[in-house]
Amino acid sequence: MKQSWLLLLTLFYISSEVSSWRIFRNGRMVGGNLGEPKCNCKESSIKEVQEEWFTQNLDHFNPTDETTWKQRFYSNDQFFDPKNGGPVFLMIGGEGEASIKWMTQGAWVNYAEKFGALMFQLEHRYYGKSHPTDDLSTQNLKYLTSQQALADLATFITAMNEKYSLPPDVKWIAFGGSYPGSLAAWLRFKYPHLVHGAMSASGPLLAQVDFKDYFRVIKESLATHSDDCVTAVQQGVDQIGVLLKQEIGQANLNELFKLCDPVQNSINNEKDISNLYETIADDFAGVVQYNKDNRVGSPAGANITIDVVCDIMVNQTIGPPVNRLAKVNEVLLSAYDQKCLDYNYDKMINNLRNVSWDSEASEGGRQWTYQTCTEFGFYQTSDYEPQIFGDQFSVDFFIQQCTDIFGSIYDEDFLNSATERTNTYYGGLDIEVSNVVFVHGSIDPWHALGITKTIDEEAPAIYIEGTAHCANMYPPADTDLPQLKEAREQILNLIGTWLAQ
Repeated sequence: MKQSWLLLLTLFYISSEVSSWRIFRNGRMVGGNLGEPKCNCKESSIKEVQEEWFTQNLDHFNPTDETTWKQRFYSNDQFFDPKNGGPVFLMIGGEGEASIKWMTQGAWVNYAEKFGALMFQLEHRYYGKSHPTDDLSTQNLKYLTSQQALADLATFITAMNEKYSLPPDVKWIAFGGSYPGSLAAWLRFKYPHLVHGAMSASGPLLAQVDFKDYFRVIKESLATHSDDCVTAVQQGVDQIGVLLKQEIGQANLNELFKLCDPVQNSINNEKDISNLYETIADDFAGVVQYNKDNRVGSPAGANITIDVVCDIMVNQTIGPPVNRLAKVNEVLLSAYDQKCLDYNYDKMINNLRNVSWDSEASEGGRQWTYQTCTEFGFYQTSDYEPQIFGDQFSVDFFIQQCTDIFGSIYDEDFLNSATERTNTYYGGLDIEVSNVVFVHGSIDPWHALGITKTIDEEAPAIYIEGTAHCANMYPPADTDLPQLKEAREQILNLIGTWLAQ
């Protein structure tokens, strides 16, 4: 099993040999929340796609700043008939490297073939190879905002219309999953004259500092296996608290959880202990968020699912619940070829302070942390009650990270103002927009910040029972739930309706 995991990870990190400080942090999987699609296609039918570059403005909102940089994109005209003049499909890049595989695989490719669409994928500024500045210093990161990213997209669309001599009434349809799912809806909202429709998958539209409902959904999703699983997790976490109070218990925790640093060294360090609890909670969060999807490189992609971890948690032959928690942790460490569990707070902060493009944090960890500290929050805290993962990682723990990494001004008041500003700018869950479909899965904890019920028929919601993060975007598989198959058909029909307008 470990060998198959390593093969998947090799595929997932084709572009870099650098691994993230942690595999899953702030609700983000290393590499970005939208993984690479598995290929269910014939290799002979795949069009060869090349890396391309677009000259982009550094600051779209300062006309006196003429600084430019090169932004990476991909295109595929395999299904496009220039005589028809469109439509054009645009996949929006997000908090990770753009993947060339998405240009030939995935549900949106099937839609492009159906409608004869020209296809583009634009990598998000500051991620992948799209480097607008010399480094990732806090001063340079001021150009990393969702507003600048949307302006990148608008500028790109205008340029491609001209390059391909597309007619004035050409219809662009945007696609995005996770943070790009939000961007897709916001692009239609802010630039309706350029974008005719949007498919927003698993997009959190509401900026929120204390995203305590995240672990509420994690708990509910684990309960789809059994209440015994939920109970065992909570008992295991409680037992960690008991062991931390005893010298022999601390030694047992070191061995059970394969801790990189002896917990005795951190017993009086609240930040380390908070990080330990959050890391153990994230073991389950990462599995739940990607449960039974079709991406390459995630735990679910290697069949580490809710059922797998819950089967461990209810297996009394392994020992008391804390031993079962440790077993889940061991399975995930092995899956990612990690020798030990690193929970040292200062080590994490120092890693995320590194401003070099050659650093581990430049994979996206530093950039995404900055975006959460300046626009979105999205902190998956232990503030929900009753909390099965303990109460050790409150919202203050995450705000402290912002100040420790980027500076003292990024405090609670700053974050509250930042999220309020984001919701004012985009509308939060009260966004008024047409020709957008909001798609969410019941297992995915991010649905708690999204639109899951249709309020306006011109912007319907599709809520898929039993599916996880961005599940509808991946290539169809025989194992797909009937409701997932139906959702893809609904999206296809909606796109057809928009294009007929």
